[in-house]
Amino acid sequence: MTLRELFQQIGENPNFLLFYFLIIPSSAAIAGILGKDEGHLSPWKYLYATLIYLVSIPGIFAVALNAYFFLFQRGDVMQTDVYLQILPIIVMVLTIFLIRRNVDLSLVPGFDKISGLWFMLFTTMLLMWLLEKIHIVVFSYLPFQYLLVVFAVLFALIYLGWRRFIR
Repeated sequence: MTLRELFQQIGENPNFLLFYFLIIPSSAAIAGILGKDEGHLSPWKYLYATLIYLVSIPGIFAVALNAYFFLFQRGDVMQTDVYLQILPIIVMVLTIFLIRRNVDLSLVPGFDKISGLWFMLFTTMLLMWLLEKIHIVVFSYLPFQYLLVVFAVLFALIYLGWRRFIR
């Protein structure tokens, strides 16, 4: 099964995806009401960490997918899949906003890790876009699997550089 086939199947049957992206911000809103001013305490902060990870992974994937489609393949905006390319980003931002209203995100376990992942991903995508724009290496003509390898290598290099910078 290819990504295109998976996306097509999800587009034809979006019920599970819609349920998934509806239940997470709803859970964050309910937790915000029930745990008002207690978000930094033990059961709530782990719930918030779980919710952040549940929306961040698809949200980060959607951002990377959009960057690939629009920056490297020069895709048409009118062909954007709302369920897979827009909804995860909106739900991620909404969920983090709802959680942030009740707790300082630095108190949520693992939030520093996911924000580091966001930083590394966006830096890698920016670097790849800049390399593509100055035509040192033309990524748009590479097969997708080679682009993923280049992305992984750049990601690892940025990660190692970031770790050394922090120390």
